[in-house]
Amino acid sequence: MELRNAKWSLDQFFAVRAGVLGQWETGRDADLELAAEHHRQIPLEKQFAPALMRAKAAGITLAQPRAGVATVEGQIELLLHLQEVGGADLLPVTIDSYTRQNRYRECIVGLEESKKTGRSLLNGFPAVNHGVAGCRELFENVGRPLQARHGTPDARLLSEIVLAAGWTSNEGGGISYNIPYAKNVSLERSLLDWQYCDRLTGLYEEMGIRINREPFGPLTGTLVPPSMSNAVMILEGLLAAEQGVKSLTLGYGQGGQLLQDVAAIRALEEQAEAYFQTYGYAGMEITTVFHQWMGGFPQDEAQAFGVVCLGAQAAALAGATKVIVKTPHEAAGVPTKEANAQGILATQQTLRMLRGQRLAMSPALQAEIDLIKAETTCLLDQVYALGEGDWAVGTVRAFQAGVLDVPFAPSKHNAGKMLPARDNAGAIRYLEFGNLPFPQEIKDHNRALLEERARDEGRDVSFQMVIDDIYAVSKGTLVGRPEKAISYSR
Repeated sequence: MELRNAKWSLDQFFAVRAGVLGQWETGRDADLELAAEHHRQIPLEKQFAPALMRAKAAGITLAQPRAGVATVEGQIELLLHLQEVGGADLLPVTIDSYTRQNRYRECIVGLEESKKTGRSLLNGFPAVNHGVAGCRELFENVGRPLQARHGTPDARLLSEIVLAAGWTSNEGGGISYNIPYAKNVSLERSLLDWQYCDRLTGLYEEMGIRINREPFGPLTGTLVPPSMSNAVMILEGLLAAEQGVKSLTLGYGQGGQLLQDVAAIRALEEQAEAYFQTYGYAGMEITTVFHQWMGGFPQDEAQAFGVVCLGAQAAALAGATKVIVKTPHEAAGVPTKEANAQGILATQQTLRMLRGQRLAMSPALQAEIDLIKAETTCLLDQVYALGEGDWAVGTVRAFQAGVLDVPFAPSKHNAGKMLPARDNAGAIRYLEFGNLPFPQEIKDHNRALLEERARDEGRDVSFQMVIDDIYAVSKGTLVGRPEKAISYSR
């Protein structure tokens, strides 16, 4: 199929679907009519989209962890612990790395060894191998809405199986689950594959079943300027809406500077709603998700809890609909279920104490919102122009031209010419612009903020700032200052 931003016809979808379901033997059990009938029996409290909209209406932020192990029994035990002990509002199933690469045969060995040893030898849940029956058993044994979280450029079969099993939310997108995750996958391919996933969601919508979709906001999770991630979120939202998706949760990864983080979430929600209205997508349910710190964590657990709680604070003060929770074991690897629950408990305590509070509008906050929106508009305007009115085509051409450029991404289809660094207050700015289509006024403003930091630190604006900033949080600070500057600031 030729990539374009147009809703797939039923003939197009079902012609592709036969091949998708044939990728692995469990695909044969993904029956749309039976799945829709099953969804109609799901109680309201286990449906993702209504839970998000209730939270948005009430002005509260929901907490959701990450969690995935190999077996159905192990995943049930893990999620029940996070639900009952941790107090998670929403539940995840983190999918293993083999499944993310569509290597289902290799999952078999890890799954069988996990059963023999009694501990997970996969870094997540192999949903395709477990099939509709295993995924449904998992869903029926927990008491919260369930979402697939993964990182899969081609999630078509995975999406078929988890939705047929009754899960009511699926994370990912053709940009955000390709550029930050894969090296060789073309954008044309991943955008087409995610159009399939979104058209599948649209088919459920046409049958009266609302499935929530969530593009992955943090991208690489490393010094991503808010306007770049917001532009990607709006693009993936527009592409999903074209295929019939009605419930969208747009994401943002914590930068660490409170005012900028609040501004980013507010700008994202306001600007996304404006774009959907402008381009004719009525009746959209737009919510937001704030991802706690995705970079390096301190080794010390007490310090790690500080990072977790700062993320919870930013999410609450920004008014995000939900927050993705990290744990005090982030620096050590995959957390225990106990550590995972502790991260949720710390987050929930922070959210409760801040309930009803929002960071008040100020000239500085409004200026940051305006800057993020202006930069995002520049990016999206050029994508639209490059695509000659087609968002999908424009996305591919924008990455080819470096108009969209994600920092530190592994994809060979990403230019990698843009570099970010923090300003003196810790906000993420553009250091090197590459081919980003910003006017000189925006470039000068970013540069002036970095020059202010350089003067305070007694050094030039340079790539060394980038390196210092990448490691700063794991060393206990936000801005990667030279040692003499740190001593002076104390």
